[in-house]
Amino acid sequence: MKKLVADFIPMMFAVAGVLLLMHLWLGADAAVNLQERLPGADSKPENAGAADEPVKIAGTLTQSDGVPADLPGAWPRFRGLNYDAISPEKVSLSRNWPAEGPRLIWSVDVGEGYAGAAVLEGRVYLIDYDQANQADVIRCLSLGDGKEIWRYSYPIKVKRWHGMSRTVPAVTDKCIITMGPRGHVTCLDSKTGEFRWMLNLVKEYGTMLPQWYTAQCPLIDDGKAILAPAGTVLMLAVDCATGEIVWQTPNPDKWVMTHSSIVPMEFGGSRFYVYCGGSTNAGGVVGVSAKDGQVLWKTEEWRVRTNVPMPVIVGQDRIFLSAGYGQYDYGCTMLRLVESGGKIAVTSEFVHPTSVFGTMQHTPIFYSGHIYGVGMDKRLACLDLQGNVVWVSTSANTFGSGPYAIADGLLYVLDDSGVLTLVEASASGYSQLARAKVLDGIESWGPMAIASGRLIVRDLNRMVCLDIAGQ
Repeated sequence: MKKLVADFIPMMFAVAGVLLLMHLWLGADAAVNLQERLPGADSKPENAGAADEPVKIAGTLTQSDGVPADLPGAWPRFRGLNYDAISPEKVSLSRNWPAEGPRLIWSVDVGEGYAGAAVLEGRVYLIDYDQANQADVIRCLSLGDGKEIWRYSYPIKVKRWHGMSRTVPAVTDKCIITMGPRGHVTCLDSKTGEFRWMLNLVKEYGTMLPQWYTAQCPLIDDGKAILAPAGTVLMLAVDCATGEIVWQTPNPDKWVMTHSSIVPMEFGGSRFYVYCGGSTNAGGVVGVSAKDGQVLWKTEEWRVRTNVPMPVIVGQDRIFLSAGYGQYDYGCTMLRLVESGGKIAVTSEFVHPTSVFGTMQHTPIFYSGHIYGVGMDKRLACLDLQGNVVWVSTSANTFGSGPYAIADGLLYVLDDSGVLTLVEASASGYSQLARAKVLDGIESWGPMAIASGRLIVRDLNRMVCLDIAGQ
C-alpha cells in the first residue's frame, strides 16, 4: 500500500503540472484569439530611421512588357477623382452576380500591406514593399491585364509592423507622387517612371512617423504636391515639375503627423487644405490657404490623438470628422464654417461618442444628403447630417475594417476576409443585392479603386481586378 501511495504521489504532481501548463497555454491562446488583431501588433519600427541613411536615396527603374489599356476610367488618388470615394463615371454596373461573384480580370501578388491603387489612362499605380530586397517599390501596371509596365525601387529598411505600405499614390498625366512607409515622398514621370525628385520628411522636416508607419496619402493640386510633414513645418507645397518648395506653413503648436490625409475645400472665396493634426494634447483641425500656405482657420473642437479617416466635405460649409482608435467620447462631429469679420470661424454642430458612430480606419462617404460608413460595431450605417443613425445593417451583416466606395448608386463593401457585398446606396434602409467571396487572404483593408467598370481590391498579399460592369 505504501509503495502504491509513493508511486501515486509523483504521478499526481506530474498530471497537475501538465494541467497547469495546458491552462496557461490555452489561456494565453484564448486571449490572443479573443482580442482583435490591430495594427501595431508586430515589432515596433524605428521611428526616425537609421542614422546612416542618406537624405536622398538613389533608386532603380526597371521596364517590363506591360502595355497601358485603352480604357478611359480614372481613380487618380485616394478616394477617387473628387476625394469622396464616389465614382463619377456614367457606366452601368451590374446589380447582381453569379454565386462566385464578379468575373476576375487579373490578379497580382503584392507585398504585405494595405496600399490601395490609383488609376489613370489605362494604368494602375501602387506603392509596394519588396521584403526580399528591402526596398520601397512604385509599380505601374496595365489596367487591362495587370502586367507590369515599369517599377521604380529604392532601398529602405522597413521592419514588419503589421504590414508596411499603406498609402495611395496621387497621379496626373505628367507625374505620380507617392509616400513610403517611412516618409519618403517620391515624384516620377507617370508614363515612363523616370525619377524627378524625392523628399525625406523625417530627415528634412523632422517628421515623427505615426504609429504603424505613414498612411497619409499625398495630394496633387494645381501642379503642386501638398504634404503635411507636421514637423518643423506643418504643411508644404512642392512644385511637381521642379521639386522646388512653393510655400511652407509654420508649426508653432508642434502638431505631429497623423494617418489622416489632406482634402481641399473652397469656402468664402478661398481655397484651402483641411488636415487633422495630432499632438501630446491631441491636436486639432486646420485650414491652410492653397495660395500661400497661411493658416486661415484652426480649431481644437476635434481633439483626437489617433486620427485615421480623412475629413469629409459636406456641402459648401461643413466638415464631417470621425475616429475610432481609443476615442470613446469623440466618435464623430460636424464642423461648420462661418465668415466673421473677414475671417473664418469654426463651430461644432454636434459631437457623438463612438457608441453612436465612429470609424476605425476608412473614411465615411457623403452621398445624396446622407453619410454612409462602417461603425465601431462593424455594421454598415447610414446617418443624417445631424449625426443621427437612420439605419444600420443587422448583426448578420458585419464588415470589420474593410473599405467601401459608391458607383452608379451602388455601395461596394469589403469585409476583413475578402467577402464583397453590394448594397443599395439609399437612405430608405439596408438593401443587399449581392454577396461573394472575392479574396482568399486576410485583412482586406486596402482602399478600393473603381474605373471603367472595374473594381480593384486587395488583401494583405494579393490585389485583384474585378469586372463589375452591367452585362
